[in-house]
Amino acid sequence: MVTAKPAKSAATAKPAKSAAPSKPAVPARPAKPESRLAMVRRARRINRELAEVYPYAHPELDFRNPFELLVATVLSAQTTDLRVNQTTPALFAKYPTPEDLAAAVPEEVEELIRPTGFFRAKTKSIMGLAAALRDDFGGEVPGRLDDLVKLPGVGRKTAFVVLGNAFGVPGITVDTHFMRLARRWRWTESDDPVKIEAEIATIFPKSEWTMLSHRVIFHGRRICHARKPACGACPITHLCPSYGEGETDPEKARKLLKYEMGGFPGQRLNPPPGYPGRPAPPLGGSA
Repeated sequence: MVTAKPAKSAATAKPAKSAAPSKPAVPARPAKPESRLAMVRRARRINRELAEVYPYAHPELDFRNPFELLVATVLSAQTTDLRVNQTTPALFAKYPTPEDLAAAVPEEVEELIRPTGFFRAKTKSIMGLAAALRDDFGGEVPGRLDDLVKLPGVGRKTAFVVLGNAFGVPGITVDTHFMRLARRWRWTESDDPVKIEAEIATIFPKSEWTMLSHRVIFHGRRICHARKPACGACPITHLCPSYGEGETDPEKARKLLKYEMGGFPGQRLNPPPGYPGRPAPPLGGSA
């Protein structure tokens, strides 16, 4: 991402030092094609073990209410959650409600969200959704998928982030990290987010969808990177059919770890209680 599993208690207490397995990992590629039942069992075991590695998994966007989460998620397209978290404090201080944002001067909004990139298109989206919330939903973020996806700039991924984390409605968030890992783990062969969402929904019970999304995304950001996965520092190599795509030497792999796994600040300026890493610095601050 051996037959011996890594010590989970150590992984929880000191994630930066306990991610590597105690013995050289052995590729989990089956000698013969894996059956559907075997894949489902392996997938569910991955989810269980990720829950032990990341018991603190959470949405990595700072927010205080559904409106802030909705806007922050739209702004997170084509940038990092960290950059969004560094940008939104000033935005929400000036425009705390949909009514405020809908009535804003576009050029002023553009300047505030410029660090997130594509700021003109994003300004149009967040001002448009703010106006729709004001005019069609009484200034409140709706708690239904069908309503959310009608808002400007809001697709299924954004809708499920809001539903799962602001309303407690289960949903699978298929972002680039989730898509990459679902394919590496052979949960799917599709590269279509909607198809992947549907396929993963048949593997896991609905009650697991939101937390599964957090765990997979956490793992993708910290260990199973796109260009150079830290295979030698991955605690679930014994379950990964793609072991070996990245660095397998434990010491070299450990240097690739990100955020709290590598001893660095996380993406949130205001992480939730129980997060073992350091808060991220504000915009212009030093780590």
